[in-house]
Amino acid sequence: MDFTFTEEQNMLKDSVARFVQDNYDFDSRCKIADSEEGFSRDHWNTFAELGWLSIPFTEEQGGFGGGVIDNMLVMEEFGQALVLEPYLATVLLFGGLLSKSSNVALQEQCIAPVIEGTLQGAFAYTESQSRFALNDVQTSAQKTADGFVLTGEKVMVINGGSADKIIVSARTSGKSCDAEGISLFLIDSAAAGVTVKRYRTMDGQCVANIVLDNVAVNSEALVSELDQGLTLMSSVVQEAIIAVSAEALGAMNKLLFTTVVYTKAREQFGVAISSFQVLQHRMVDMFSTCEEVRSLLYRAACSVAEGSDEAEKNVMALKVKVGNAGKYMGGEAMQLHGGMGMTDELDVGHYAKRLRMINTLFGDSDHCQQRFAQLSFA
Repeated sequence: MDFTFTEEQNMLKDSVARFVQDNYDFDSRCKIADSEEGFSRDHWNTFAELGWLSIPFTEEQGGFGGGVIDNMLVMEEFGQALVLEPYLATVLLFGGLLSKSSNVALQEQCIAPVIEGTLQGAFAYTESQSRFALNDVQTSAQKTADGFVLTGEKVMVINGGSADKIIVSARTSGKSCDAEGISLFLIDSAAAGVTVKRYRTMDGQCVANIVLDNVAVNSEALVSELDQGLTLMSSVVQEAIIAVSAEALGAMNKLLFTTVVYTKAREQFGVAISSFQVLQHRMVDMFSTCEEVRSLLYRAACSVAEGSDEAEKNVMALKVKVGNAGKYMGGEAMQLHGGMGMTDELDVGHYAKRLRMINTLFGDSDHCQQRFAQLSFA
């Protein structure tokens, strides 16, 4: 596998890194997090001006023509500063589903506004009983003369409170856990019968529960082929796991850097605590953990980009490592910072919380380890 980035990819990475360094210090992030929407519209418009919102879309769709590697580079830099703007929700999930959809009319209607930064999107797929199973769908879509009527509730919808349009998974046939019979529909968040209940997660991110009460849509709102939505969802979620794993790596690297700097400045018994061999060993272990995550990230990203038969297995292995490493890195950083590592005034705890939340996205380490075992012994 070739891990060398292209000149364009290095320029993209440097561009995001400069923006984060110049505009996303911890105090600025706290102010954004405390705002009503939980992200900055000004920053989002800047993302659009810099072309970042166009990265995953093909040139025919008006995009940059990037792929999973480009998304990985962006998300790693975002993780360094705990960027709050809904790049994952609007561009990678919502936009990713549209980009891979066979519905050209919906692509023409929605992709351009996403790239321009004028349309916020969300993907509503999780239900209270489903845990991490994409195929566990009880939200129903009943066929009518004009289209479909959607009824059900989706939970923990990322960016659901700010989304203008939402892609919803619903069952059009079969039983609640069947692989076939799931379809994806595009709905307007302000449509009759849609109720959005916003709240925040432990890391300060804004999510929502979305209740659908006989929401009428026409047949043109089908994002996927009828009854074949699971294949489309699985493909997009697989790439999203790469993206959030890259974000986690960025957060872990920041924790390592912050901890090393702190131990060099913190003195005890008249010397910097970084001179204590036992603490040096712990920081070396933190560094090794980051490198292990990076190795698995590159392996998984390359296998997905190349369409390898081992792609899902590699992605599951990555997600297991990210979940376990995130807990370890957060715990070590807080311990080495002492009691102040637990306070909201210091950024360390915020990184640890975000890593915990990333572990739960698209399957925690236990779930992914079980799936990895199934793939290994199938």
